[in-house]
Amino acid sequence: MAFYETMKLEKGMYAVSGKSFTQVLEELDPSRNYKGTDLEGLDAYQRQLKRFDIKVSGENCDTVEKFFQTSESAALFPEFVSRAVQQGIDRANKLSNLVATVTKIDASDYRTITATDGTSIGTAVTEGGALPETVIQNQSGLVTMKKHGRLIKSSYEALRFHKLDLFAVMLRHIGEEIVREQIVEAATVLYSGDGNDNAAAKTTLSAAPTYNDLLGLWAKLSPFELNTMVASTATMKDLLSITEFKDAVAGLNFQGTGSIGTPMGANLIHVPSFTDGIVVGFDKNCALEMVQAGEILVDYDKLIDRQMECASISAICGFAKIYPNAVHALSYTISK
Repeated sequence: MAFYETMKLEKGMYAVSGKSFTQVLEELDPSRNYKGTDLEGLDAYQRQLKRFDIKVSGENCDTVEKFFQTSESAALFPEFVSRAVQQGIDRANKLSNLVATVTKIDASDYRTITATDGTSIGTAVTEGGALPETVIQNQSGLVTMKKHGRLIKSSYEALRFHKLDLFAVMLRHIGEEIVREQIVEAATVLYSGDGNDNAAAKTTLSAAPTYNDLLGLWAKLSPFELNTMVASTATMKDLLSITEFKDAVAGLNFQGTGSIGTPMGANLIHVPSFTDGIVVGFDKNCALEMVQAGEILVDYDKLIDRQMECASISAICGFAKIYPNAVHALSYTISK
């Protein structure tokens, strides 16, 4: 009998500091031991699903109550919830288009660093001359960490006979909502700053942006590259009304991939809940850092004990400016 069929599962596996449930399982039952077997390609959690014959999708998908056939199989349920939420996050995640780097921490506080280039950067140095400086220093304030999530309010009795793939649809939607809130937070930090007196410089316009205004935005970011812009729904409508945006190739790209390009080659990211009348342009490669405190948090105790009426699902993250000068904004009043 393989080890995965006899290992003891318990809720305490979710409480190991700095490790996810799957990581704890993998340490006890490494996937490398199954190379060349029928179980190759499954991770430690998926092998436990096979052990208890739990099918989470497909034609013969099981119901929620299948997880609760034993106390050990019940310990697998919070990880199912976490994975489904993560799938939703991955599906709706535009953060990779906004952040230069992701820092994962196992703490409640984090102080990042910032950089400032000297005024002579980009010029040749004469013999005996001083090299231009890039000053790297700690930020004076901590990164503001925020929790985004949802509270599941449903009885076990209401869910027990429903298919797991149906429940997963709802969990993926929760993940999508979490990442949308994180995207709004990222856009807000790009524009308003991270609390270290580094709000984006902005140009105030008398009317909706024109193509020349966007060229001005491109010029003001130099020597950084304008490769990304974020805007709300109403602001996007004004931008997409600019003649130069009405390009057949760009239109085909949007229809095929959902990605909106611009005449300058920058990606235009739609952030519906962002402030109207603001266009934030920035260099995605060096403007913003995302800080994650752990993975998705679930109330594993309540889920295992079938107390779903008040079980929470959440993720904690924050954002910080790296090069404040790599961001510039346009501001105007939306016409009603």
